Amino acid sequence: MNIFYNKVVGDYLFITLEPVDGPFEYITNGDIITIKKDGKVVGYNVSGVASLGLDTNGQVKLDENLMSKINDLLLQKGLEAPLEVDLSPKFVVGYVETCEKHPDADKLNVTTVDVGTEKLQIVCGAKNIAQGQKVVVAKVGAVMPSGMQIKDAELRGVPSKGMICSERELGLTDSEEKKGILVLDDSREIGEDFFKAE
Repeated sequence: MNIFYNKVVGDYLFITLEPVDGPFEYITNGDIITIKKDGKVVGYNVSGVASLGLDTNGQVKLDENLMSKINDLLLQKGLEAPLEVDLSPKFVVGYVETCEKHPDADKLNVTTVDVGTEKLQIVCGAKNIAQGQKVVVAKVGAVMPSGMQIKDAELRGVPSKGMICSERELGLTDSEEKKGILVLDDSREIGEDFFKAE
């Protein structure tokens, strides 16, 4: 789940439960617009959230305290049950256990990446990807600095769960010179939050 707040369009929270593409069905009930896809709730747009005191544009960084306040407000506005949110980090250090050529694409590789809690199959097009590297993995549900949300995907017939990131994709540089994925120092711990405060 991801939550966005945008003061430019007004006093609204945009809540994405699942990263899916439209068309959508919209059901309005007071301040809450429920968004459905094929009969399943995939998000909410909520107006009148000034009491949360948010001072940001874009993705809201959630913690247990803020999520509790958001749920209290949503329940006051008529939501039937509190939202459940995974507060685990979405940008984590991964270890490339295997790296093999894609069976149907010369410029792609199929990797197995250990992210601590699970092993993910990720298709990667970077030339510098190799077995034995520590890398930054954007897990499914992560929102990139560009605004793109990471979803389960299939690249040329091979499932891919997440993305191995470059410095530019992570918003760490604007340089055109920085090509390929960001390879981390071996001191970084597998599964740790890449953006954790040092």
